Amino acid sequence: MPRVAEVAGAGLGGLAVATALARHGWRVRVHERASELRMFGAGIWLWENGLRSLRLIGAEDQAVAGAQRIKEWAVVDQHGSELFRRSFTDEDKMMLPVRADLYQALIDAARGAGVEIVTDSAVAGAEPDGVLVLADGSRLPADLVVAADGAHSRIREALQLTDKISYLREGYIRLLVPKLPGDEEAVITEAWHGSRRLLYCPSSAEQHYVAFSCLMDDRRGRSVPVDKESWRETFPTFTGVIDRIGGDGRWDRGMTVRCRAWSEGKVVLVGDAAHAQAPNLAQGANMTFTNAVSLAAAVSGAQDVPSALRTWEARERALTDHVQRWSHGYGWMVSMWPENLADSRSKFLQLVTGIPWVDRQLNRAARHIPVGDRS
Repeated sequence: MPRVAEVAGAGLGGLAVATALARHGWRVRVHERASELRMFGAGIWLWENGLRSLRLIGAEDQAVAGAQRIKEWAVVDQHGSELFRRSFTDEDKMMLPVRADLYQALIDAARGAGVEIVTDSAVAGAEPDGVLVLADGSRLPADLVVAADGAHSRIREALQLTDKISYLREGYIRLLVPKLPGDEEAVITEAWHGSRRLLYCPSSAEQHYVAFSCLMDDRRGRSVPVDKESWRETFPTFTGVIDRIGGDGRWDRGMTVRCRAWSEGKVVLVGDAAHAQAPNLAQGANMTFTNAVSLAAAVSGAQDVPSALRTWEARERALTDHVQRWSHGYGWMVSMWPENLADSRSKFLQLVTGIPWVDRQLNRAARHIPVGDRS
């Protein structure tokens, strides 16, 4: 008889781990509280580690079929001076699909692997001996319960696995704009001006992903619909892009989640439930994918699931914690640095990003080989 896994949450992480488990022979059911599977409109950075992980669960080709292949990521300051540039190669790729395309690829991969996805199925909590508790009172026993129910995880709170939740001083608006002839198609540009940032990301043949970042007390900066006049004043060279913004988009406040442990008995946390982080290094989803494939491999060869989960965490957590810290530090450079010292920030960033040790730390996750990757 195949072992049974119940997964709470049909987001990117829940579908990835469900598919990975199913491909190892598990019988998997995913519970989604919403009435339909839907992803908000934005793009997503897929680093090499994320692409390799998606390949292992059979979702890579579809996820990137319409995506833009990125050649470089450039950071510029308020004067247009280059602060940092990172190139990508065939062995160290960056692809930038529309998030909905990635999500559909994960849905199709999950169903293709035999995963059952149940909508309108809200979760209330879980018990360490391997029981998923639904909001309607149903109790579903399993060999493994996966909490992929987001940064505000009910399961994590029910098991008191939270160590610390930190709300950051900055937040983000993410959306898509139409692509026009003559647009840059292969270079991500991140522009800094004071405590504001604008991120321009080529994403597909029809759309570009654009993100805005500012402090919580910047009311014009965080307004939705986007205050185009305010952002044009800050980034006049991006006026042509800003003018294309419609009435969509959403504001998300940055936050980090740290747990005292990623598992309790037969219940395990994945994705934002375990390690929500600011999107400054764009590695949150990629780390979720690498952890998902390694989790499936760890429990599939083990008789003692709780012990396998502890071993898996001991192996994977150090890198995840590292990415979380460096992502937070990257955001601090923008949100906490005094605006009257912006020029010194530019010089500092130009200096430190040229240090090989810093390059290794910034790219440690991207160059990580996921468990099971033999390519």
